[in-house]
Amino acid sequence: MTADLSLWHDTVPGGVERRAPLRGSSTVDVVIVGGGFTGLWTAYYLLGADPTLRVAVVEQEVAGFGASGRNGGWCSALFPVSASTLAHEHGPDAAVAQYTAMRDAVAEVVRVADAEGIDADIAPGGTVVVARSDPQLDRARAEVDEAHEYGVELDLLDAGAARARLGATSVLGGTYTPHCAAIHPMKLVRGLAERVEARGATIYEGTPVTRIEPHLVTTATGDLRADVIVRATEGYTARLPGLRRAIAPVYSLMIATAPLPDSVWSEIGLAERETFSDFRHLIIYGQRTADGRLAFGGRGAPYHFGSRIAPSFDRAPRVFAALQTTLAELFPVLRDVPITHRWGGPLGVTRDWHASVGLDRTTGIAWAGGYVGDGVSTTNLAGRTLSDLIVDRRSPLVELPWVGHRSPRWEPEPLRWLGANAGLRTMTWADAAETRHGRPSRAASVVNRIIGR
Repeated sequence: MTADLSLWHDTVPGGVERRAPLRGSSTVDVVIVGGGFTGLWTAYYLLGADPTLRVAVVEQEVAGFGASGRNGGWCSALFPVSASTLAHEHGPDAAVAQYTAMRDAVAEVVRVADAEGIDADIAPGGTVVVARSDPQLDRARAEVDEAHEYGVELDLLDAGAARARLGATSVLGGTYTPHCAAIHPMKLVRGLAERVEARGATIYEGTPVTRIEPHLVTTATGDLRADVIVRATEGYTARLPGLRRAIAPVYSLMIATAPLPDSVWSEIGLAERETFSDFRHLIIYGQRTADGRLAFGGRGAPYHFGSRIAPSFDRAPRVFAALQTTLAELFPVLRDVPITHRWGGPLGVTRDWHASVGLDRTTGIAWAGGYVGDGVSTTNLAGRTLSDLIVDRRSPLVELPWVGHRSPRWEPEPLRWLGANAGLRTMTWADAAETRHGRPSRAASVVNRIIGR
């Protein structure tokens, strides 16, 4: 029923069947709104901490319908806030702790998938990011310097070493970190949902939530009352009353090739199924899938006025064409390769680009989100942290600097629409200007300062 949503939905063994919706009202201990990675990891660890808890997960569509099932398949140690920013806000020890926790989250996802027998095509090949111009190479060096300052494992590659991992055009150097695994996200999310049910949770699919209040979740088919309500709605948060300006839904789109022969892969590289990107301003990302495709995505779709979300926004022919052009520019051998899948969806961005997790004990409402597209592993950290907060277990996780962070609200419209799309156009222009002139873009630096990066 969801095969046309993405490559990942289309290649789940047996397809995706919808679970029964909520029918009637009831009372449980914890209600989790959202059946993506955040909600499912939270339920998984909660029931591991206390198997007697009555946990309900409520999902509008099917588990993995949103970003959890449509992303680029990077389980990485990336965090949307830089280590230097965290150090400025909370001190260097806190920054190191946050990034160490992110690194550990990658290993934890791999561990759980193995322990639970979830076959999610996981390949812990790391990430290679290439620099294809002098300004990009400068950014690579600066990133490595900052990483080393805070104990983050990131190697600077010369041109030969970078090309050995990724045979893209015009490579001058790059970076490599081992802390990333390529995954099939929909296989992971559906497998996780089954394990959550086996631990005792109830998952209601096809159940849109219309309101979240202290100790109460309202749906069209019944109400759920609980001591704790977890909001795990990420890019769809703006649909909830009172939260339209909390998280902006920003679209990221992807394409995937047909399976490629070994002769083509010998030119492209990615022999260890490394995930890859480059140091341009407008983000791109890709991976070599287990069945030999190249899945490739990037930003470029506009922000839609009023934080609107619609199925038609998942497909933007202009952006798909630009992705295909970029792919052929990076890898000329792919110029005439068939594109079998095109898809997209919204991810969640807070005004300060700062992911957060927390629990308001006065209202009983917990939350996690604002991952800015880096959520596959961050959601695991969020789930473990929320579990500790809810059962009131003191642990190093609840002391991390993202816990309890409150992002400012986005500007009202039309300022939000004007600013978001002006930033998108500026970053697109900045990349083109750097390619032409070989100098860093001042305009891109201004945008980064405005959004707090």
